[in-house]
Amino acid sequence: MAKEKSGKVRDDVSIGLYVDIIQKADQQSGKLCRGRVKEILTNSGTHPHGIKVRLEDGRVGRVAGIADTK
Repeated sequence: MAKEKSGKVRDDVSIGLYVDIIQKADQQSGKLCRGRVKEILTNSGTHPHGIKVRLEDGRVGRVAGIADTK
């Protein structure tokens, strides 16, 4: 059984990957935004709230999940 990929582990997030993020302003509501990763902003290997990324459209937030692109 394959290990579930998490948005909390930097190695699971790569440029070009479709992800769901939570922007800082949406943390209370939990509203998600979907897009492709342009840049990975978190330097550490893991982060308890999700790896911080910048999407291709410029939005910045923490990865809440990796989108299924199948």
